[in-house]
Amino acid sequence: MLTALRRLAGTWVAKGLFVLLILSFAVWGIGDVGRTLFAPDTSLARVAGEPVTLEEGQAAMRREMQRLARQLGSQFENDPRIRRAIAEQAVDQLVLDRVLRAETERLQVAVPDAAVRDFVFGIEGFRGLDGQFSQAVFQNFLRTNDLTEPRFLDLIRADLARQQVAMAVRSGVAGPDALAKPLLRWLEEQRDVTLVTLATDQAAEPAAPEEAQLKRFHENNPDRFSSPEYREATVAVLTAELLSREVEVTEAEIAAAYDARRGQFGTPEKRRLAQVLVPDEAKAREISAAWTAGADLEAIAAQAKAAGGEAIELGEVERAGLPVAELAEAAFAAPEGSVTAPVQSPFGWHVFKVETVEAGQEKPLAEIHDQLKRDLAQEKAADIAFERANKIEDALAGGATLPEVAKQFGLGLASFRADAAGLDAAGKPVELPVIEAARAPLLKAVFGTERGAAPRLQETEAGFVAVEIKDVAPPALRPFETVEPEVRSAWEQDAKRRAQEARAAGLLAATREGKPLAEAATAAGLGWREVGAVRRDPQQGAAVPRELLAPLFELKLHETTMAQTRDGFAVAQVQAITPGDPEADAAGLKRLRGEVAQAMAQDIDVQFLGALRARSDVRLNPRMLDVLAQP
Repeated sequence: MLTALRRLAGTWVAKGLFVLLILSFAVWGIGDVGRTLFAPDTSLARVAGEPVTLEEGQAAMRREMQRLARQLGSQFENDPRIRRAIAEQAVDQLVLDRVLRAETERLQVAVPDAAVRDFVFGIEGFRGLDGQFSQAVFQNFLRTNDLTEPRFLDLIRADLARQQVAMAVRSGVAGPDALAKPLLRWLEEQRDVTLVTLATDQAAEPAAPEEAQLKRFHENNPDRFSSPEYREATVAVLTAELLSREVEVTEAEIAAAYDARRGQFGTPEKRRLAQVLVPDEAKAREISAAWTAGADLEAIAAQAKAAGGEAIELGEVERAGLPVAELAEAAFAAPEGSVTAPVQSPFGWHVFKVETVEAGQEKPLAEIHDQLKRDLAQEKAADIAFERANKIEDALAGGATLPEVAKQFGLGLASFRADAAGLDAAGKPVELPVIEAARAPLLKAVFGTERGAAPRLQETEAGFVAVEIKDVAPPALRPFETVEPEVRSAWEQDAKRRAQEARAAGLLAATREGKPLAEAATAAGLGWREVGAVRRDPQQGAAVPRELLAPLFELKLHETTMAQTRDGFAVAQVQAITPGDPEADAAGLKRLRGEVAQAMAQDIDVQFLGALRARSDVRLNPRMLDVLAQP
């Protein structure tokens, strides 16, 4: 028996059975590993190999959607394009957070608990009616934004650390005169011109056209004389406005929302500040004394630089715009025109000069009570909308008609025949079951639906919409006899426009042959005028048609240009060019230095973040981004 078994083991059949047995054990043993190895990546992105999870993206996106809903109220609609844009923004922000967090950890930047506490206590939106930090308002903010207190404090700590890194990166940025002065010369350049305007309405009446000319014009311009496409449709809509009638908002909820959103109902106090930041308290006190004694910013900047710091124009800021509570308290307690004593922060010693003060205003609760109630009702309605939309989709999939689902679920319903502008054949607006602001997106959904397609619920800027197209009448050229008056009027207007264009071109040709524009205009029987001190800014160059400004500033001295304007044509010849004078406009140069410095600092920020991102091996997952953007 044993001998027989040995002979059998040596055959190819036995060897094949052994291979199958080994493979089966191998598959059973590594099956779980194989599934893990080849499973699709479910992270939204990876930063240096670390995942940004779908749950993080959903939380960030939910917070941003809630913020927009509170800010825009009834104007905010959960449109798919908006969801996609918010999803991309949320993922990008999470990636940047990871990148910056890694950099702050690499640099070992630390933020003490006291700095986090002071920053939170200094946030304007967390203050109660007594002006002090309100725990109730703070907790309401956390609930509204789907945050826990530890998570919020971690976000603040990370943000303060990032601010320290960002300030270090942009520290010392200044707008150099080598850039600011030429830019000021360019911006404030003035030109004196000779101007001729030829309005279409002032052209001579053309000779009466023959019928054949009018018919040819009618046929060559079908877009001007055709009836639009008309669609006969039935629509059912589900909007937050409709659902808000079903929800109840308590007075306690209104009061809590007022406290949480106080900053939205009025304008906060703003101050134009200049700041010095140095590492040493004694130097800061010397600078404060010199500044108080009347030293200008240029002298203070030199003194700050010598002390190892910098002086910058902060521009107009709100209290919440200053990162540390002590800084905000000092800058907003000082009277206009004064200089503060040195104030310490995690960044060093600060001295502020208050250049101007713009007082803030706040609306009382009674004044905005009804608005808040409507906003809260629509926020609650938005939560109901998605649940109800699922039920409507099920009903439509089961064969229910639009009138049936509208009756069952309280939808707005309308049947109409209209063009893409929502007008009937008589040119009057048809009635639609949405507010005025939502008419355009609803009509867009109607004209984007194929005839014969089964109605399905789609999310649009007008809300959840289901459309059934019953008939489509394509555009058609109206018979000449029915639109002859319109054709004649359009032909005459076009003939006048062409006549004025020809006269403008004649003036341009004459100047290129060496004749001054004024002389050419007089010879052609046209009026002209001299316009001085024309600037690039359309507001400051209002004496010249807006369409003429850009080409006018590309010309050399005595060159001429023409442009079509809203009411005809214009021709202009440059008679004098006066560059801006930085030495005569110290205030303008100072302002421009600040703007240039701010722009350079922003460019440095972008380059810094780009470099960090490139170093962090960021990999986005388009498939999961599509999942995140879904309702």
